[in-house]
Amino acid sequence: MKLRLRFPLLAACALAAALPLVADEGMWMPQQIPDLAPRLKELGFAGDPKSFADLTGQPMGAIVSLGGCSASFVSPEGLIVTNHHCVQGALQFNSTPERNLIVDGFLAKTRDEELSAGPGSRVLVTVSVREVTPEITGKLDPKLTDRQRFDTIERRVKERTAACEKGGLRCRVASFFEGLKYFEIAQLEIQDVRLVYAPAQGIGNFGGETDNWQWPRHTGDWSFYRAYVAKDGKAVPYSKENVPYKPAHWLPVSPKGASPGDFVLVAGYPGRTERHETYAQVKERTDWALPRYVRRSKEMLAILEETTKGNKELQIKAETRKRGLNNGLTKNEGVLEGLLKGGILAKKEAQEKELTAWIAADPARQKEYGNVLPALNALQVENEKTRERDAVLGGMSFNSALLGAAQGIYRLSLERPRKDIDRDPAYQERNWSRLRERLERMQRTYDVRLDRATFRYSLLEAAALPAGQRIEAIDAAAGFAPGMSKEEAAKKADAWLDSLYAGTKLGEQAFRLGLLDKSTAEVVGTKDSFIRLAVALYPLNQAIENREKEVEGKESRLRPAYMRALLAWKGGLVAPDANSTLRITFGKVQGVSPRDGLLYLPQTTLQGIVEKATGTGEFNAPARELEAIQALRAGKKTPYLDPKLNDVPVDFLSDVDTTGGNSGSAVLDAQGHLCGLLFDGTYDTVASDFLFDTVKTRSIQVDSRYMLWVMTQVDGAQHLVKEMGIE
Repeated sequence: MKLRLRFPLLAACALAAALPLVADEGMWMPQQIPDLAPRLKELGFAGDPKSFADLTGQPMGAIVSLGGCSASFVSPEGLIVTNHHCVQGALQFNSTPERNLIVDGFLAKTRDEELSAGPGSRVLVTVSVREVTPEITGKLDPKLTDRQRFDTIERRVKERTAACEKGGLRCRVASFFEGLKYFEIAQLEIQDVRLVYAPAQGIGNFGGETDNWQWPRHTGDWSFYRAYVAKDGKAVPYSKENVPYKPAHWLPVSPKGASPGDFVLVAGYPGRTERHETYAQVKERTDWALPRYVRRSKEMLAILEETTKGNKELQIKAETRKRGLNNGLTKNEGVLEGLLKGGILAKKEAQEKELTAWIAADPARQKEYGNVLPALNALQVENEKTRERDAVLGGMSFNSALLGAAQGIYRLSLERPRKDIDRDPAYQERNWSRLRERLERMQRTYDVRLDRATFRYSLLEAAALPAGQRIEAIDAAAGFAPGMSKEEAAKKADAWLDSLYAGTKLGEQAFRLGLLDKSTAEVVGTKDSFIRLAVALYPLNQAIENREKEVEGKESRLRPAYMRALLAWKGGLVAPDANSTLRITFGKVQGVSPRDGLLYLPQTTLQGIVEKATGTGEFNAPARELEAIQALRAGKKTPYLDPKLNDVPVDFLSDVDTTGGNSGSAVLDAQGHLCGLLFDGTYDTVASDFLFDTVKTRSIQVDSRYMLWVMTQVDGAQHLVKEMGIE
């Protein structure tokens, strides 16, 4: 398969070649890589760049998505390697206070010992990508209203998705370049995922939040899953009768790792970048959204800490959420700092002024693009009018698993009687099993004490909303009123919460799963208190949803024109923003000077673990690892020793362009072998999601040598090393 976007890329290669110490911006679609062949060859890639355009060949056929993290096959028996932090859900799902896998880690010595990762776990193998822009936005009647335009595009996407999935695959029609291009992505969806190996927390999360997004780093951020299918090869839910999946391709794991100056290529599924947002959008994030996120994350973490204090069961239930909040908090503090102190917001403003001047300088450009930015900015102003209310309302279902479940059950009951093509995409039949799995898995994280504490936080947010942005259903139920004191609001919230949680059975798995097949009348007829709340909130949720669809319809006219202007202005040298689709980025292993007087060396070693280890908390390296390091120092031989370092490398820096979602991405060397796993960025440049810093941006990877050394010298996972073909 060979598809290329019609934007000139060779000039970008020439520019990068002229600046060898400057990082290459771009999370490229695999189909674009052949056009970047000169740059790849210059950096040291020894293979055929055309191979990356074949998603069913080597190496791309081995790269998979876990739906939020990246991963890759590393054996013909369906063995998958990803980050340690990407398997936290599976560790939490299988943990108890008596057997806390989150802390102790896990290793299956045999296939029979491998543990189900839990309902909803997925391995998605991309098998084809093809452009479908004409089918989605071709021949759209210009007389359509904004809402009609949205509905037409949505229906066409659903029709294409349904046609693609007739072959038993999971398909998605994704927008690239702000709706200028659409591509249909077909994936094999493997539903039986099992936990094989995760090192102890003292290795897999060594350094914890103290070291998160920081360098130097000494984290062993890797773990292993295995994919299972039915005996006939079909992807089916978990069953003891299932057998390991036989991938057509898997990555050889390098016992040589990566060293300074080496070429590296990263293949994975980056989540989202915002480099093509307007200045007004970025400013709104800087002034409101990011400060709000940082404040709320700190407050939510304090609530979870207080609620779980001294209770091991609650600590296990809250662990994945706390890690997510902490991770997002640190990153967004860094983004905010980069936008303000780092000057990225000012650079975005300057760029937009240059673009505006370029458009105004030519009558033809003025006619084609002149109204685009003013119209987008007007939409931004309109969206900000109710942002407080909308954000609080949206956060309620996140802060209460019971409300989220009630809203999903009620909405499904309304959508079910419709023809599938007329249903909201999230509630089409293709997603029913996912809805069920989500409600089933909820049992391992739900506890009324946690749910009530976090939902109370949302209610107090609602009580404090200004007069023009009230949530009337909440006011009526809780007795809130504008201008109410915090003390009175808290008193009313607690009284209402007492009755709300006393009047629900949604905390019982059998009850909530049983409602999925019920009619609306039957669901409402339960008189469950959270169902009643979901019904009361539904009109406002629908009003917001309808407004958003109209806005998206208008944006479907404006944003492609905005991208055409950007592409024309920059001569086509613009990479598509990340959108959770398969991408490739490349660069070299190298350190950086992030600030005056400070130098980051490109590698860390076992010596750093010894120096940081305290025996407690975030730096509690397992005793068996420290003993293995001591044995190495005493002369025990290992093939994973770096002769230049005279030590085993742990982590390394490279200048590749990555973001969230790249966690677990395969890092390939010049021969296409897996030499590491990407797991983080550096705090100094996380704002590159908005404007790429070609000088200072660095990503953090764990070296394959550290992974193999721990597996053989610390954790006794030689059978997995042998399975990967390493003697």
